[in-house]
Amino acid sequence: MQEHFPSKILEDAVNAIGSLPGVGKRSALRLALHLLKQPPDSVHAFTGAINRLRDEALYCRHCGMISDGDVCPICSDPSRNRSMICVVESIRDVMSIEETAQYNGLYHVLGGVISPIDGVGPSDLSIDSLVERVSSLSGDPEAEVIFALPGDVEGETTQFYIYRRISSFGVKVTAIARGLGFGDNLEYADSMTLGRSIVGRQVFG
Repeated sequence: MQEHFPSKILEDAVNAIGSLPGVGKRSALRLALHLLKQPPDSVHAFTGAINRLRDEALYCRHCGMISDGDVCPICSDPSRNRSMICVVESIRDVMSIEETAQYNGLYHVLGGVISPIDGVGPSDLSIDSLVERVSSLSGDPEAEVIFALPGDVEGETTQFYIYRRISSFGVKVTAIARGLGFGDNLEYADSMTLGRSIVGRQVFG
């Protein structure tokens, strides 16, 4: 059903909100009208936070996690186990694993998975920097790389590709236990299931 807007300003706001993933036109209209009823300071604070997110947020130069500075709090935390690197698809996956409180190592955010059908190849992901990080762990008897990627075809393809790239370094490589269903994404798993998958990880390869 085509909406007939009484205001071009309202229409532009609805179109902007509706461009967000998972937000339909009706929901966007409801949100726009809600914002219109709020005090100006509240709306300005809301839009200011979005502007700062886009303009000021950085990515950690080590792991690729979102950060306020050059190095994220996880990588700069001296209490973290620096012999362990958990490889994930996205920033949201890091947040999901952190919520389990079952992992105390470092992370590496790939920024996606290999998917030829979507035009995503190894060079589009932060795989080279991961290989460099893993090579620096060569010779460390406690070193471990943990794959915590989606259990679908793309995730499995990405794991095998990375494994071939790092297998010569002599580092232990594991993958989270599949308490998660095939094709499940980490961000949709409950903390208990994900935590058990981390703890019960299995040797890869």
